[in-house]
Amino acid sequence: MVESDHKYIGSGKCVMCHTKAKGDQGGIWKTSKHAKAFEALAGDEAKAIAARRGIADPQKAAECLKCHTTGAGLPAERFEPSFKPEQGVQCEACHGPGSDYKSTETMKSREDSVEAGLILPDEKTCVACHNPESPSYQPFEFKTYWEKIAHPARK
Repeated sequence: MVESDHKYIGSGKCVMCHTKAKGDQGGIWKTSKHAKAFEALAGDEAKAIAARRGIADPQKAAECLKCHTTGAGLPAERFEPSFKPEQGVQCEACHGPGSDYKSTETMKSREDSVEAGLILPDEKTCVACHNPESPSYQPFEFKTYWEKIAHPARK
């Protein structure tokens, strides 16, 4: 199965299972800046940055959305109805579209999950957005930031 066969389901589907009992991955995401990334584009700072770059509305600009939402620019058929782009940088931005690995049965096996499209993110995943191309870039130290967003599953 190729990556383009997988569909984005949205963080709402992910957090249904990734609860406190399993490591609270959903709760960690909900309180993160990633979850608020799209919302941040409506703020004064984002609007000022956008204005300096000739962008009227950062919440509609492809150059902003590519890092402040999940799956920006992809065709509509890549998204399940449950997907809500306004939920910012969702689970699938780092872990890949979840339509084929979302089942409990598949998730019991890391190998099966990866075969079904699960991405195990690394520094390369992060620097796709956290890089000097961003107008608000700050030096990115992978190890430091990885620890801030860590959400391991309970054994």
